Amino acid sequence: MKPRVPAVFERLDLLEWQLCQWMAGFSIYRRWLATLRLASRAGDWPLWVGLILLQPLLHDTATGWRLMMQYAITALVAIAFYRLVKTRLCRERPFITFHTIICNEPARDRYSFPSGHTMHAVMFLTLTLVHAPWLAPWLLPAVILIAISRVGLGLHYISDVIAGAAIGYVFALGSLYLAG
Repeated sequence: MKPRVPAVFERLDLLEWQLCQWMAGFSIYRRWLATLRLASRAGDWPLWVGLILLQPLLHDTATGWRLMMQYAITALVAIAFYRLVKTRLCRERPFITFHTIICNEPARDRYSFPSGHTMHAVMFLTLTLVHAPWLAPWLLPAVILIAISRVGLGLHYISDVIAGAAIGYVFALGSLYLAG
């Protein structure tokens, strides 16, 4: 039995698809497409695992190890929540629903809501702004590119990215609150 997509997604799909198609259309430019793909792959996990593992080097030993554990646990809890939401709400990716939207990167699954790449990007950016704000000039452009790449590659709607950013921000705030 095919999962039932909430009606709000059907309405959002109709409102967003043309803007998604327009953004994905820029991928005809080879350098832009390569930039989007690089951002997407960096946002998969390498950037975040690197940031987690760097914590002991960025801070004094005790603080660094504590932050490494905090970041890792926050990421794992966020992944579990994201998978739960994604498999329950079942919003299909834009290139599946609208065949005029070109997919320029293999999708891992059928569903797009919320954007896990953006969730992690905003979550780690928020945590980093608190613990190592001097990294912001390097991290902020990467986070913006990761968010743009999700729509530009035809993998997400804009509302998926906005929701992923909001969820990531909430997880970061929760992590900061719980860590004291």
